[in-house]
Amino acid sequence: MTTLELKDTEIFDLIKQEEYRQKNKIRLIASENYVSRAVMEATGSVLTNKYSEGYPGKRYYEGQQFIDQVENVAIQRAKDLFGADHVNVQPYSGSPANLAVYLAFINPGDTILGMALPHGGHLTHGAKVSISGKYFNAESYSLDKETGLLNYDTILNKALACRPKILIAGHSAYPRILDFARFREIADACGALLMVDMAHFAGLVAGGAHPSPVPYADVITTTTHKSLRGPRGAMILCKQEYAQAIDKAVFPGLQGGPHNNTTAAIAVALKEASTDAFKLYAAQIVKNAKALAATLVSKGFNLVTGGTDNHLMLIDLTNKGVTGKIAAKALDAAGIVLNYNAVPYDTRKPFDPSGIRLGSAAVTSRGFQEEQMVQTGEWINAIISDPGNTALQAEVSAAVEKLCASFPAPGLEHLV
Repeated sequence: MTTLELKDTEIFDLIKQEEYRQKNKIRLIASENYVSRAVMEATGSVLTNKYSEGYPGKRYYEGQQFIDQVENVAIQRAKDLFGADHVNVQPYSGSPANLAVYLAFINPGDTILGMALPHGGHLTHGAKVSISGKYFNAESYSLDKETGLLNYDTILNKALACRPKILIAGHSAYPRILDFARFREIADACGALLMVDMAHFAGLVAGGAHPSPVPYADVITTTTHKSLRGPRGAMILCKQEYAQAIDKAVFPGLQGGPHNNTTAAIAVALKEASTDAFKLYAAQIVKNAKALAATLVSKGFNLVTGGTDNHLMLIDLTNKGVTGKIAAKALDAAGIVLNYNAVPYDTRKPFDPSGIRLGSAAVTSRGFQEEQMVQTGEWINAIISDPGNTALQAEVSAAVEKLCASFPAPGLEHLV
């Protein structure tokens, strides 16, 4: 970035500091990852200069000879990887992708049914502070208070009572595998379209470490970062009968020209996700999550649902006598980065909740295996047991940096 350094030292310096932060810390935020150098190069390419409203073969600007090919490659790779009939790779991120589905199939005031935000759902699944909760009649289902798991009979009863136009299966903080077949049955029973939001576990699906929703869902949304290890973008997969409605909802319904540099980077990430190496990576994500979960359970931590089947864990810290926010800030000072998070039936406010959320995708990308996850769990326990101990935080931070030096972060191998 020599040109940037010459032209804007302030931004250059901030980017360099962020590079070293990502290099030297254990990043456990469940929605983050490391992209490859190839994905980074595509994201920063000349394609950022081009405007391309419309779709391949039907654009509103000239000069699309190569852009059309880029987008078609991304679409075909997504279709091949996930076995989807139709894919739209233009949504700017996961939230607009979800809104595009609503725009395609329902009207303001219609009913949608999704997982409640405090129980692991997403803002765009009908949270009252979101446009999805303001423009639509948003109903929600919750986790069972005793088990912390989804109760599909309860969801069925809720669906039959409120008769949603769209039933949403998906989450941002549920550590178990969803039963897509059962969701399909519930959608059919109440006459709803079944939408699956697989933003968090798309990489696990691509790598064969998680069941695929494609045989069951009418439409699927996903981000392209998180476990899929691509740029910050999104895709919508759907049955062929819904292709026209989805494409019209994305453009011109919701947004203008796609970000062609992101589309190219998505294509690169999808090629990487089709390899045997990615399958090993996806399987290791789950192994690493389970190893960290087991370590924390052995230290007396209260994991929602008691463990994990995917890449993430949600921990209620009430029994530890510390809030999620205090724990997250103490861990950040110690070189371990995660986010504070509400837990089911939380009595605290969302900005200062009772829990924390952890994910294993990013550390797996840099090569961590079970041994390193156990060590990470030991450090988490030590810091949370004494969150005000700044000397301990400094000690752990130094140990974390030493460990990270043995596992170069993808895309940042050039840093010394």
